Amino acid sequence: MNRLLQILAVLVVCSIPCMADEADNVQVVKDMTEAINSRNLGALDAFVSPDVVRHSAATPGVVVTNLDEFRAFLESDFATVPDSVQTIDIIFGSGDFVAVRARYAGTQAGPMGPFPASGNKLELPYMGILRFEGGKIAEIWVEWDNVHALTQLGHFPPPVDGSAETE
Repeated sequence: MNRLLQILAVLVVCSIPCMADEADNVQVVKDMTEAINSRNLGALDAFVSPDVVRHSAATPGVVVTNLDEFRAFLESDFATVPDSVQTIDIIFGSGDFVAVRARYAGTQAGPMGPFPASGNKLELPYMGILRFEGGKIAEIWVEWDNVHALTQLGHFPPPVDGSAETE
């Protein structure tokens, strides 16, 4: 029994640095989200790697392979949805990764690709996974439902009610 306690103590002590890194990484994502919400893009230097890469099937034409391109992407988003706010609902870390489920909300005041400004509001859930390297975000995967967003903005017809019978 004494040997088992010694082994457990070693495992706990060895896992503390990993848990601390995970907690630190989670805090970095929270701090980055706050910087984005407050439009303090200069603060991103503390949270995001200079060679960050962003992946998203929801924005296939958007290329982000460094921090400057990430800032340009965010500035473009602010021009389209100037009152946008991101709210984290669920966040957790595991090793060098942080997973987040969050909501993006705002009013479309500018064009979004081929879609003109609608003046409509949207609230859109999204999911992201962020990979850390050297204490900073090095890679981002983020996905959301574009049809849901475009429907809220009035650019896409609402889904047909499936309760109606067809002949």
